[in-house]
Amino acid sequence: MNEILWNPKNTKNSNLVKFMSVINTKYNLKLNDYQTLYEWSVKNIPDFWLELLFFSDILYSGDPTNVIEDLTMKPNLKWFPEMSLNFAENLLKHKNSKSLAIVSKNENSKAVKISYEELYLKVTKLAHSMKNLGIKPGDRIAAILPNSHDAVIAMLATTSIGAIWSSCSPDFGVASVTDRFKQIDPKLIFSIQSYSYNGKIFNYCEKLDTIVQHLPSLEHIIISNPEGSNTNRSKDHIDMSDLLKNDASELHFERFPFDHPAFILYTSGTTGLPKSIVHGAGGTLLQHSKELLLHCNANNKDIAFYYSTCGWMMWNWLISFLSVGSTIILYDGSPFFPDKKAMWNLIDELDITIFGTSAKFIDACNTNNLIPSDFAKLDSLVQILSTGSPLSPESFDYIYNKVKNDVLLGSISGGTDIISCFALNNPILPIFRGELQCRGLGMDVGAFNEKGEPVLNEKGELVCSSPFPSMPISFWNDENGEKYFNAYFNKFKNTWAHGDFIEINDHGGVVIYGRSDATLNPGGVRIGTAEIYRIVESLPEVDDSLVIGQEWNNDQRIILFLKLKKTKKLTNKLSDVIKQTIKTSLSPRHVPSLIFQVKDIPYTISGKKVELAVKKIIEGDHVVNQDALSNPESLDLYRSIPELSSR
Repeated sequence: MNEILWNPKNTKNSNLVKFMSVINTKYNLKLNDYQTLYEWSVKNIPDFWLELLFFSDILYSGDPTNVIEDLTMKPNLKWFPEMSLNFAENLLKHKNSKSLAIVSKNENSKAVKISYEELYLKVTKLAHSMKNLGIKPGDRIAAILPNSHDAVIAMLATTSIGAIWSSCSPDFGVASVTDRFKQIDPKLIFSIQSYSYNGKIFNYCEKLDTIVQHLPSLEHIIISNPEGSNTNRSKDHIDMSDLLKNDASELHFERFPFDHPAFILYTSGTTGLPKSIVHGAGGTLLQHSKELLLHCNANNKDIAFYYSTCGWMMWNWLISFLSVGSTIILYDGSPFFPDKKAMWNLIDELDITIFGTSAKFIDACNTNNLIPSDFAKLDSLVQILSTGSPLSPESFDYIYNKVKNDVLLGSISGGTDIISCFALNNPILPIFRGELQCRGLGMDVGAFNEKGEPVLNEKGELVCSSPFPSMPISFWNDENGEKYFNAYFNKFKNTWAHGDFIEINDHGGVVIYGRSDATLNPGGVRIGTAEIYRIVESLPEVDDSLVIGQEWNNDQRIILFLKLKKTKKLTNKLSDVIKQTIKTSLSPRHVPSLIFQVKDIPYTISGKKVELAVKKIIEGDHVVNQDALSNPESLDLYRSIPELSSR
């Protein structure tokens, strides 16, 4: 069993314990810990989600007692078919409060502060103007915006009307944006003309002109000009600030069916055209309410931050804190600007209680020997959340030894596919080194071996055997549902196979070993790539790494690529040290057959390593959507390596 690094205190007052008490009272039960509550939630799917609806104080109309038509896990299930709601109404239900809803800042500006009362008024005015522009329920609204208050206002105005929001970050390339938006025929686009990153101003005008030419469905182009950006605009464009200059003061929230589409999100598209995943308003809202209220123990006193862009599902997740009455912090720019202390200092500056980031950021701080406890107070900090890739055990050590020893470190995992989490943090459970604390309530998650059999304390495929409300409504332009079915349901019958390689242990903890489609299989032994990354990247000479499996002589051999620290070179001696360290720490099966030094490791814009793209390059295939990468030029480093020519 892994070492316990943190134990919770005062759990009796947590939202999760209060919810458990409600269940015990109503159903005459004696649930007394998280595991028994979890087991009840997945064995009583309709009751659990109905009770969560009531507990969350979600605003709705109609009869919610008909929860779901069928408990068989399959696509296109109808949840709460006799109920209706409005997504924006629920995020603006604190509209009469003068408390802070949003604090928004970028590298070049002072913080912009907006109360719930002010937010409601701005959304009201923008929604009124959008209706006057002809926007109706079901219309697609595209956005290329920085993580700013304007993005939140535009999203809420969109969903208040019943239109569908779909956003990308300005750092996406032209092809990456058009590959996404041309699939959905947007009627209106919000965009930026310039943005800052790492101290530099990037003009977006030329990119925007090119993107618009590829979107013939567009009728209106709205330009957001947050503080610090270029205010010059084309006469064909509408200034967003002009749309906020009207007399509208009340917003009528039309309530739509529970599964009315609210968001279209996209897969990374590194091995093909990005899939357009449609998420419903009700399922997103209910799932986020569960995760924020019960798993994050959030309330209206919290100040929540997640380092994200508008192109990542964590942005949608962060914005849902508004439904709880929390203050959300929006930051746009480099996490290391003006220096590597920036994000940790931001916690003190804004009294952040819930700080979300990526595993890559935590690892980078550790690698750079940054010790936040030496320069930041972090008195307000209660939780640190991490996602994007598996959080290594060494990163757990880093947080508790060099950041703060009394903090809930929540490694969470889910994805764009479900706009939420399968496994995540928990305020009433201890933190075990290297583990995600638990599977989410109502998420019937297990690990299956290759035969489709459930396994415990063994590595397997992450599956979900019962339906949950934040499953996609559909994929856009997938009329017969073939893409949807093939993405999740063609591996195991009536079971969602997510594509992650995991292990669930006796006490309900979860370890993520990486993507199952990138799992290594030398000699028939399944190995998660994260296992090797953990060992290799702990070596002082190594800056980053990537590992793939290559079919070779009727078996599979492991190929390791290393980005070394400056001035370091891959010598035979270092190669031998690496192999011996892997062999000793893991097993002889984990030892790579070949090791290469490369200048860079390819990542998606959301910070995930792209093993499959490198594998395709080595096999001589073409990676069609390189704009999905933050550093697409890095793929050229993996072409035509003589030692890797296939036999």
